[in-house]
Amino acid sequence: MSLSNQNRVWIYDTTLRDGSQQEGISLSLEDKLKIAHKLDQLGIPFIEGGWPGANPKDVQFFWQLKEEPLSQAEVVAFCSTRRPNKSAENDPMLQAILAAGTRWVTIFGKSWDLHVTEGLKTTLDENCAMIRDTIALLRSQGRRVIYDAEHWFDGYQHNPEYALKTLETAVEAGAEWLVLCDTNGGTLPKDVSAIAQQVVQHFNINPNDDSSPKLGIHTHNDSDTAVASSLVAVENGATMVQGTMNGYGERCGNANLCSVIPNLQLKMDYLCLEPEQLAKLTPTSDIINEIVNFAPDTHAPFVGHSAFAHKGGIHVSAVEQNPLTYEHLNPEVIGNERRIVISDQAGISNIVAKARAFGIHLDKKDSVCRDILQRTKELENQGYQFEVAEASFELLVYEMLEQRQQMFQLKGFQVNCDMLRGEEALLSDAVATIKVGVNGEDILEAAEGNGPVSALDAALRKALVKFYPDIAYFHLTDYKVRILDSTAGTDAITRVLVESSDGKERWTTIGVSTNILDASYQAVVEGIEYGLLKRNGGLQNATKTVNEQLISKNE
Repeated sequence: MSLSNQNRVWIYDTTLRDGSQQEGISLSLEDKLKIAHKLDQLGIPFIEGGWPGANPKDVQFFWQLKEEPLSQAEVVAFCSTRRPNKSAENDPMLQAILAAGTRWVTIFGKSWDLHVTEGLKTTLDENCAMIRDTIALLRSQGRRVIYDAEHWFDGYQHNPEYALKTLETAVEAGAEWLVLCDTNGGTLPKDVSAIAQQVVQHFNINPNDDSSPKLGIHTHNDSDTAVASSLVAVENGATMVQGTMNGYGERCGNANLCSVIPNLQLKMDYLCLEPEQLAKLTPTSDIINEIVNFAPDTHAPFVGHSAFAHKGGIHVSAVEQNPLTYEHLNPEVIGNERRIVISDQAGISNIVAKARAFGIHLDKKDSVCRDILQRTKELENQGYQFEVAEASFELLVYEMLEQRQQMFQLKGFQVNCDMLRGEEALLSDAVATIKVGVNGEDILEAAEGNGPVSALDAALRKALVKFYPDIAYFHLTDYKVRILDSTAGTDAITRVLVESSDGKERWTTIGVSTNILDASYQAVVEGIEYGLLKRNGGLQNATKTVNEQLISKNE
């Protein structure tokens, strides 16, 4: 599919500027450069880099991009109109914009008369002069201009005549794009639709006519309708959508491009990205979450880990026959994948599908399928939750198939904790002693940690590392505890989830017990066991053996 101008919607990403205003996000220069290059690889045509002159980091960003240029995207500088009663030529902000050297510049100006008189403390005529002078200066210096009409929808509903006059001024001065901004995020889609239609009619906007200004939309999500408002604006003449990856942004965020793009391209037949670029959407979403240090929203539409997860047995059985029964599109098109979730709601189809993900080719008629299902339901009833601990479930499957390799045997462990009152907090100094058997040899080791689980993990790895050197690469990345029946007091069942990593992959294991240390030990041990089997080919060998046995049995 070639991205011609016909039926094209231009995606404008403002993650680096508007998105970075979200509470909790603080991007370094290196972060911004990484994100810009990932967006460029995704195929985003416009990437707003920031406001040169507003801070040193944004100035450095634009200069650094000259040394590390993007391959296809236009990097855009952002700025406001000149100050009231000042000269555009002498405005330091605009000089910084010109010095950034971008071909495209986005200028925002006031559309709402309330903001002009109360915010800028100037006249309506002076506001129009500010828009005109700013755009005219940029055009005289060879820049192409996108005009963001700030608070457009509020301004239009309060004083439509003046709001339209600000857009007319921008067009007359040379702006090529008019972007309608729902800055407060309070306009509903039906009003966005109606007002967009009126703007199109007023300016006789025609996307295929280069002499006509083009229309864009910029929405915030304060009413949880930013994506919907963006889509209806496109239906009514907008050919640019401004938004952010993962919906980052001030207050409740901006229009989420991870939802906007697939909806436009796969549901509404507009062109946004090449198909091979669209397949990078989910990985790009994940990488950017990692860069900003945010935990991904697992339930995010399209790109979330659970977006195409199937848990109920009836659902899984239907999806196995025809994915269209419970999936609105093929997840691979956007770089995601179908996941079969194992839980107490699982059926035989869940077991067969999940085993297939491990490379094991079971048949629903195999008696072991019902055995695995029965065991799964028993453990889930005890408090296990395999949908969030898939590594533990994989080990369970190999155990039920009598192919779980025993890497070591626990002979016993002890944990001692000294609670020390420091100057600022209560400190836990833990020592764990553990005895394990490996290849007929008993090993006794002790290790310290900043808590009992850390000490247990360190002691176990210390005991095993000379037998399994790969353990040196393993480390705990997350530890979660949940009390399942709080009314039982100290006899309550405890569920522990441990996430482990070898620096390349991550996996989660689970432990359940009335003793928190025992539950923690179960999860830690399975995490190490799974990692060793994964790295040493144990899982692959077990899979091969199981499949050979199944083939032999069915012949």
